[in-house]
Amino acid sequence: MSPQSDDVMNPRLSLVGWFRWFWRQLTSMRTALLLLLLLAIAAIPGSLFPQRSSDPNGVTAYFANNKNLAPVLDAFQLFDVYASAWFSAIYLLLFISLIGCVVPRVAYHWNALRSAPPRTPSNFARLPAHDSFVTSAKEELVMERARALLRRRGYRVAPYDTPDRRTLSAERGYARETGNLVFHAALVGVLVTVGVGSGGGFTGQRVIYEGQAFANTLLAYDTFSPGRFFDASSLTPYTVRLDSFTTVYEEKNPNAIGQPTDYTADVTVQRKDQAPEKAVIKVNDPLRLGDTDIYLLGNGYAPQVTVRDPDGRVVFADTIPFLPQDKNLTSVGVVKLPDGLSEQLGLVGFFYPTVSQGHSGAFFSMYPDLVDPMLTFNVWKGDLGLNDGVPRSVYALDTSKMTKLTGQKTQLSSLELRPGETVELPEGLGSVTFDGVKKFVSLDIHKDPAQGWVLFFALTSLGSLLFSLFIPRRRVWISVKGSSVEVGALARNDDPTLDARVAELVTELRTELGT
Repeated sequence: MSPQSDDVMNPRLSLVGWFRWFWRQLTSMRTALLLLLLLAIAAIPGSLFPQRSSDPNGVTAYFANNKNLAPVLDAFQLFDVYASAWFSAIYLLLFISLIGCVVPRVAYHWNALRSAPPRTPSNFARLPAHDSFVTSAKEELVMERARALLRRRGYRVAPYDTPDRRTLSAERGYARETGNLVFHAALVGVLVTVGVGSGGGFTGQRVIYEGQAFANTLLAYDTFSPGRFFDASSLTPYTVRLDSFTTVYEEKNPNAIGQPTDYTADVTVQRKDQAPEKAVIKVNDPLRLGDTDIYLLGNGYAPQVTVRDPDGRVVFADTIPFLPQDKNLTSVGVVKLPDGLSEQLGLVGFFYPTVSQGHSGAFFSMYPDLVDPMLTFNVWKGDLGLNDGVPRSVYALDTSKMTKLTGQKTQLSSLELRPGETVELPEGLGSVTFDGVKKFVSLDIHKDPAQGWVLFFALTSLGSLLFSLFIPRRRVWISVKGSSVEVGALARNDDPTLDARVAELVTELRTELGT
């Protein structure tokens, strides 16, 4: 006879068993709450780093200022957080977990609504709230008045009589669970509509300066992020021209001088087959055109630059948006001249709306408005890399194959220009003129066909949550034995008013019985 072992041998789970275990873990409320918290944490990088879908200029500036760190962050999709694989995986798991939580609870709740209240306990003294009184009324009258009183208070009532006493069992508060189920179902609705909206909509950006127009066509966007199911033929035809852009700065508070207090973009809108009309775009006050919303995303300055060859012929003339670098709108931009001169040139420009000079001799802007503007250029010559077949950013200059002609570590100072001035390029390559400066705005054009449904489900979830919080779940029993009447109550959760409710029931019942 073999000796007995103290080890417990657990049965091995089959593939189906493991699937059931994983499904139970995934669809538990604890997992759903954990995934909801994880989704909130996963969204944090979206506010810490600029996103290509909403701030492509910021992404470009981040790559220019963090050349070593930016590629590493980009490998983890931190500039596309909400479209990343890891964020989508959390989103999908949360969606499945919520459905797995809600569906079984709906079936359980439906059965609970159809079932009778539980039987009356034998010992009311064990209940957390109970009271009793003596009456001369008959048992039938006590039961009738008690049943009517409980139903007026919203209880479901069922009689449970025994040979020695007559009892009523009552229960209320099922709407609390209904509110919980509606809350979770609304969360599922939010997830579904957000997914549908992102799949059928798009997000695009366009930078326009004063006097420039933008047409709502696919090729007119600077960046365009369509949803999986988006159809380009569904774009609403219209044009938007920026007439003027006005910024109001704080001038009275000495601790906030130069802080912007208001942005206003005055535009002219031209819809298809309609007359032009004036409109205004402000921060948090988008312009609604057709099924798209146009948001004011950013702003800055766009210097007007003209470059001529040694014979005075114009080889370049354009208005170039410069990217702001600080709160006083010191801005950086690039002018690339691949043709028209004897050498390929790249001009790295720095624009100062209100120029000042520090002790080290470096220029900086001391105020964000156009009080004393100045434009400086560092000149580079060599291969711009435009013929390599590799996309190049219009806001950055690849100087790996170029030679610096002006600025630090050269024998020539940077070119310095005031509005209307012209300076000669080094080595007799030509001249550059600072014609003036305009303001530009960065527009975010957004289409979300499900945003109305998202709002509906969000409000439904909030309302059902508040609704369920103020509905107590209680069970009440009334027992009549001869002239003795007992009332007891039990709450599903902590209910500090339970004793008071029992006292109210006893008082009303005694009043109706004339006791």
